[in-house]
Amino acid sequence: MKDVFKRLITDFIEKNITGIISRDYQIPLNSKKIISLIGVRRSGKSSILFDIVHNLRKTTPRENIIYINFEDDRLYPLELKSLDLLLESYFELYPNKKNEKIYLFLDEVQVVENWEAYVRRIYDNENISIYITGSSAKLLSSEIATSLRGRTISYEIFPFSFKEYLRYKQIDINIHSSKSLSFIKNALETYLIDGGFAETINEDNTISRKILSDYLELIVYKDIVDRYNITNRSLLKTLNKYCFTNIATLISFNKLYNEFKSQGFKLSKDTIFNYVSHLEDAYTLFSVPIYRNSIKEEQRNPKKIYAIDNGFKKIYDYAIGEDKSKLYENIVFLHLRNQTKEIYYFKEKQEVDFYAKIEGKEFLVNVSVKIENEKTKQRETKGLLEAMNYFDLNESYLITQDEDETIQIEDKKIFVLPLYKFLLEV
Repeated sequence: MKDVFKRLITDFIEKNITGIISRDYQIPLNSKKIISLIGVRRSGKSSILFDIVHNLRKTTPRENIIYINFEDDRLYPLELKSLDLLLESYFELYPNKKNEKIYLFLDEVQVVENWEAYVRRIYDNENISIYITGSSAKLLSSEIATSLRGRTISYEIFPFSFKEYLRYKQIDINIHSSKSLSFIKNALETYLIDGGFAETINEDNTISRKILSDYLELIVYKDIVDRYNITNRSLLKTLNKYCFTNIATLISFNKLYNEFKSQGFKLSKDTIFNYVSHLEDAYTLFSVPIYRNSIKEEQRNPKKIYAIDNGFKKIYDYAIGEDKSKLYENIVFLHLRNQTKEIYYFKEKQEVDFYAKIEGKEFLVNVSVKIENEKTKQRETKGLLEAMNYFDLNESYLITQDEDETIQIEDKKIFVLPLYKFLLEV
């Protein structure tokens, strides 16, 4: 195993890093904490690590930076006891580095069982900066929170935001330029349906769907079936299809239980709940509760489900163009979720799509593609007005396809914005 580690260490030191698109994450280069990057597979965690390495190399000798991808087949099977050989191999290659600061990048570290014990020990005992990535929320919520308590700062990594997507496609972001705006609007139409996974960009629809389908298969089988020993794979696949064709929709576990039972599946209500939780753990799905003052009340009501990427919807849903409102709503959710975990939907007499708290500021947001119909406009504004009164707020947002105006109702303002403007400016 030492020979393998030495080869991987040496190959990376000799590798030139090119073609990396900088993301909008502010990851520190010299934190005293372990830096954890968590998120769905293929969301760009490794690319962010490479970008950090690229920036580090401007001030740090290449030999002081170690990068290991634990999904490299040459490392299989790798057990916890073998991890000690990693630094041993490095110091055999570079014995003069013993007294220097070392940067260690561990990609997809969750592959090694009980990896956190090793990371905790070397963090406590070596002059080392550690960066880790993982593709499961369990890595974030339980393993990291308990085993690395007080030692880590975690960053959730999502597929490209719309702003990052435009940067990747080298589209100038200037909404005051007619030429730039036409490119932005055109790109948004594609982004809405294809999503923000880097490998799908610029691919035709058939290839893009195949790539996304492969991603989902990998997530389901590697991060869910293997990890949780799922035996009812058929049910999990059916649930997948249901969730991704019904994004931005209320989900009732009782209703799903009865529906799947009537289709002949053997299951309990807990099975549905657990499978949805596993999809959330793997960062493919998010569930949003109703806003209530008590957790019990929140749990009693249905939740709304959203996908990590709009592209997953088209794997199953061929009539996707007819459901633009759900795609709009999912994109708005992702824009908010990228900034906060505190997101709810609100409902009293009317329903409001989102109530979110971002860095101490409260946001109310409704999404409606078209509001030319006066009835639709009244319904959307009425809901926002009710919520503004409930939360004692003076501002809210109504996201549309093209409308751009401010509605003033007494001391309350509703900013009606086209989706592209909301994604780029709010």
